Amino acid sequence: MSKRKWSVIIGVGAVIALFPIVITVFELIKTDKESVVFLEGYPTSIVVLILLYYALLMILGIFWFTKQVVSFFRLKSEISKAELQHLKSQVNPHFFFNTLNNLYGLVDKDPKKAQDLILKLSDLMRYSIYEGEKDLVELNDEVDYLKNYVGLHKMRYHKDVDVEFNTDIEKNCKVMPLLFIILVENAFKHGVEKLRERSFVHINIVTFENKIQFDIENNFDDSESVEDSGIGLKNLKRRLGLVYPNKHKLSFSVRDNVYKATLILDQL
Repeated sequence: MSKRKWSVIIGVGAVIALFPIVITVFELIKTDKESVVFLEGYPTSIVVLILLYYALLMILGIFWFTKQVVSFFRLKSEISKAELQHLKSQVNPHFFFNTLNNLYGLVDKDPKKAQDLILKLSDLMRYSIYEGEKDLVELNDEVDYLKNYVGLHKMRYHKDVDVEFNTDIEKNCKVMPLLFIILVENAFKHGVEKLRERSFVHINIVTFENKIQFDIENNFDDSESVEDSGIGLKNLKRRLGLVYPNKHKLSFSVRDNVYKATLILDQL
């Protein structure tokens, strides 16, 4: 609505609101009384019409106010959804880029391995695109996605990596898609990729009392600084705030060159 229309509406509203005050002042001036009763002395039919008029205005005002409140929260919801979709689109872009670079080098050296990598990468991208658009997915599907991601990472390396992936999940549990992948990605990026040998990543996902608990541990080179304020984690924290407000707990700890992240969610 244009500013001019808003000005007209506000002006009309102000005049209507001042109307009973004008009538009262007029009565005071006309009768020289110290106080008057609003509409005193007017015919009953006029009084009824005026009261009905104001009742109608009050109903319209309540309707307009309710409509504005609903519009405000609807707009706020749409903004949150748009922000969430933008955050989801930022997940894993550099991982896919690095994997494609590795594929380029493997095409001539090891065609069979390159084919296997392409298949796994295709599955990951398909899940990210189609399942990632959903508000919630089956937790078991998210676990399969994570296992596929871990398997793809292991195929990329020319070294042994001790990976443990344990789950104890109830059926029909749902979770926001592409949530845990940020923590898994950080474990490989800051741990496995920095160590020449004896690297490990241990993942545990369990459900209990209508909660989901995700734990991940990885060792790291003590000469490397450990940071928990990267873009990926900021992304994760913002998504948790949008979808799991007051329904999550994210914590980090470092001990004996082992970095641990724990995320506990209330099931939606």
